[in-house]
Amino acid sequence: MKTYKNLPVVLILIACALLGCQPTEKSAAPAPPLDADDARSFVEQANAELEAASEYVARAAWLAANFISVDSQFVEARAVKEYTLLSVNYAAEAARFDQLQLDDDTRRQLQRLKQDLSFPAPADVGLAAELAQIGSELQAIYGTGQYCNTERCYSLEDMVRTLATSRDAALMQELWAGWRTVSPPMRAKYARQVEIANAGARQLGYDNLSVMWRSKYDMDADAFAADVDAQWNKVKPLYEALHCHVRDRLSDYYGEDVVPASGKIPAHLLGNMWAQQWGNVYPLVKPEGAEQSYDLTELIVQSGMSEIDMVKVAEAFFTSVGFEPLPETFWQRSLFTKPRDREVVCHASAWDLDNLDDLRIKMCIEKTAEDFQTVHHELGHNFYQRAYKNQPYLYKASANDGFHEALGDTISLSVTPSYLVQLGLLEEEPPLSEDLGYLMNMALEKIAFLPFGLLVDKWRWQVFNGELAPQNYNRGWWDLREKYQGIAAPVARSEADFDPGAKFHIPGNIPYMRYFLAFIQQFQFHQSVCETAGYQGPLHRCSIYNSKEAGARLEDMMALGASRPWQDAMQALTGQRELDASAILAYFEPLKTWLDEQNRGRQCGW
Repeated sequence: MKTYKNLPVVLILIACALLGCQPTEKSAAPAPPLDADDARSFVEQANAELEAASEYVARAAWLAANFISVDSQFVEARAVKEYTLLSVNYAAEAARFDQLQLDDDTRRQLQRLKQDLSFPAPADVGLAAELAQIGSELQAIYGTGQYCNTERCYSLEDMVRTLATSRDAALMQELWAGWRTVSPPMRAKYARQVEIANAGARQLGYDNLSVMWRSKYDMDADAFAADVDAQWNKVKPLYEALHCHVRDRLSDYYGEDVVPASGKIPAHLLGNMWAQQWGNVYPLVKPEGAEQSYDLTELIVQSGMSEIDMVKVAEAFFTSVGFEPLPETFWQRSLFTKPRDREVVCHASAWDLDNLDDLRIKMCIEKTAEDFQTVHHELGHNFYQRAYKNQPYLYKASANDGFHEALGDTISLSVTPSYLVQLGLLEEEPPLSEDLGYLMNMALEKIAFLPFGLLVDKWRWQVFNGELAPQNYNRGWWDLREKYQGIAAPVARSEADFDPGAKFHIPGNIPYMRYFLAFIQQFQFHQSVCETAGYQGPLHRCSIYNSKEAGARLEDMMALGASRPWQDAMQALTGQRELDASAILAYFEPLKTWLDEQNRGRQCGW
């Protein structure tokens, strides 16, 4: 007969609930009081068990993504479930040491155990099971969602593609509203999920889930919220200038009856289902006469570079700044191109399967400019993963949840014309007159995203702390979208709708602030490493290729992992201890000057 001896507490509770555990006749002796040695032993055990479990999850996930089948997905789901239960158990147990006087390192690792969870379950088998069930149901509703009219049914991918390429305002409005018919059934489930997770957060020592989420950044929760607002206010004038120009151009194209010359922009006309990035409307808003004289996709094709050659070029970027080459297993085990014999998940991703040296990327590379940049970005993750491999498992992560994405994008920002010249893909750098088009494209992707990146979690913070009651979910969502983005729903919305649920990260319970932080930090990182490299010139033209000094600064920061407050990691790289959006203003300064000229006489704002 199997025993429960080595099962985590949560699994024991589940087993007891199902099979019926009988109490022993003798009552157990009172446990001795906990001390600092107990806490250190607990952290050591947690590191060992979670690291072993995470490797199993990573390998199961790799199989599920690269050999898609019912069986591989079953194994992955089982591995994720067991890791989650183990994490929940350790998080709950970590709270036992809250009142002890401990050294900073032990306290930090205990905090990371508790803060690793997004939606913590209470120590109640029934509630934990209900929370897991709701989470599964929400993701199933999203994943199977579609919209059907009298002519055909559209998947989300179909609708996203249409909004990206169509100029038919009526069709785009129909599909925008059609996708949002999927989410209303999520509403009551989401409210109940928040109620249960708030109880879990309180058991971990937080007032509510809002405080817990905002406490992950090595500063007071309210101070963190104030800081991200301060950074947004720095870039808001640039966003308002971009918004003003884009609205004017869209109004000219569609007519003032569709896009008014003042006020908010209808959300369905910005080339994206969520109006979060606007790059697809570039042809309608681009500066005249600012076309690039070269096409990077054509240069890649003409060079004869293969898909694997593109990865080798990206690796050479990192070795040029002083990093060691990737291990041979990277080249043996990664997925670089779409196989002919099976379906795989082609979405680009970077993997660290054993928390040491088994680094890989998974990507169906195409010989395009976009994938050339993406490869550089993904290898940024791999080199970051290897840099902190000697840290304890609980520190094998970036300094905060924005740093990893920011680091990858920092490398991508160095894919500039000067870099292409050094690679031999270009003969000479194009004139500065071409930069406006490039900067406009970048702004439509990076600057347009910032208010959306901020408001998704602002909405959840209000939900979690009770400021926004379930009966006001949708109104609160649109209040924030109108306030921060200056966009408007193209059709009437009410509390019969649940538009937040139309964004994957809401039913998926994935925190979103990391993306806002990453979009700020990447420019702060880029400015700093360019200064370290001795670069002088427009920031958007800088590449740190071949700068060992810049590489050393990067590696010093990356090696810290999550072992120190993110402010320490920021200081190691930039000399600053705070988030600072001013680098964005320096990067986009030529575009801002141009936008201000274009906007003269226009009624900006909303």
